[in-house]
Amino acid sequence: MRHYARLALSIIAAGLVLTGCQKKALVKGVELEVKFSAATLSDNLITDVEYKWKMGSDFQPLGRDYSIFVHFWHNSNLILQDDYIPDVTTSKWEKGQEYTVKRRIYIPAFIDEFDPQFKGDEPLRLSVGFYNPYDRSGGSEREVLSKKLKVVPPPIGTPEVIYESGWYDKETNPESPLKEWRWTAKEAKCVIDNPRRDALLVIKGGVNLDLAKDQKIIFKINDTVLDEFQEPSGLFEKSYQIKKGQLGDKDEFNLTVGVDKAWVPAKTVPNSKDTRELGLQISFIYFR
Repeated sequence: MRHYARLALSIIAAGLVLTGCQKKALVKGVELEVKFSAATLSDNLITDVEYKWKMGSDFQPLGRDYSIFVHFWHNSNLILQDDYIPDVTTSKWEKGQEYTVKRRIYIPAFIDEFDPQFKGDEPLRLSVGFYNPYDRSGGSEREVLSKKLKVVPPPIGTPEVIYESGWYDKETNPESPLKEWRWTAKEAKCVIDNPRRDALLVIKGGVNLDLAKDQKIIFKINDTVLDEFQEPSGLFEKSYQIKKGQLGDKDEFNLTVGVDKAWVPAKTVPNSKDTRELGLQISFIYFR
């Protein structure tokens, strides 16, 4: 087991030339503090992030509603983008006030531990600022923060998710809300390493409401039902805090995702030759 000192990340940007960045912050009187819930940042990690915006005595009102861009860069590759609109719109931000936004992000797997040049960690550059979502030129961006973060591989013993049975090949569509996914049969099974501790399980996916109306989704750990639900919006993202005792005493446990009724495109969609039995689309399973 690796042990790491707790990461306390406090980032301040207030109209200065920021370390490691050639661009000058253009928003006067703004202080930004960013904190991650994870003690250590690694790839293949879900972590909560808190953005605390502080308006100083010299803050000049922004005059319009901006969106916030949040970009994580590995060299020249944008590996994570988490843009958002703050609950209190920026046109209403006032001098002397603080505005806190809490988000949850997923840092994807990007570290190649077998690269001969790998030295134990990789840098990410976090860039945060304002932009006008209606300006496609990029000229409206006003960077407030640019900061290097150190990211390490997941700790030894991080559970591996193996898609064992009932899964079809991965599909992608950049114009789809899920972007990429695997269809399941009526029931599909994953085998996951038992970490013998409490862990976070996140499952993201969707159902076809047009062809599988009132379909019930069922998640099981081993033979015990974890959750049953219907998804009226079509898309879902479910998070569960799994207790050690739910995983059993074996070295691995089974995660089953399924539905109460499946459908076959060739029988329901005109001119379709797809004879697969389809249950639901799963785009993301996280267990750590």
